[in-house]
Amino acid sequence: MAKMIVTRINEGFAFNAMDEAHNTMRLDIPVDQGGHGTGLRPMQTLLSALGACSGVDIVMILNKQKEGIEFFEMEIDGEREANKEPALWSTVHILFKFKGTMSKEKAEKACALSIDKYCSVAATLRAAGAVITWHVEMIESVSNN
Repeated sequence: MAKMIVTRINEGFAFNAMDEAHNTMRLDIPVDQGGHGTGLRPMQTLLSALGACSGVDIVMILNKQKEGIEFFEMEIDGEREANKEPALWSTVHILFKFKGTMSKEKAEKACALSIDKYCSVAATLRAAGAVITWHVEMIESVSNN
């Protein structure tokens, strides 16, 4: 069983979430919605969790195949249902970016295994009706932006 402690930290809508190991994350809503914009929005954390969950799977798969990962990044875009409350994620697209020793085919296979089989967050989002799409981009060099 997992346990999180979520504590309001100001007079607005900011909260700190803390796990059993005392790791924390700040959540808030944007200023234009009445918050202070000092943390991730709650629905953004779901997309972040999808990236982290899938990322762990993919790194494990590629490590087992003895593939070197020099760079790995995900750009995750989501679209929420319009004019609904609650507004669930309806579509999510992930761009997986890799630099390393793996071929594009091996990277794609690792991503497919994660998204389609292993990632619990992806399964949770799909169960709620989200359509998850993705593609892989192999990059030549890493920008220091």
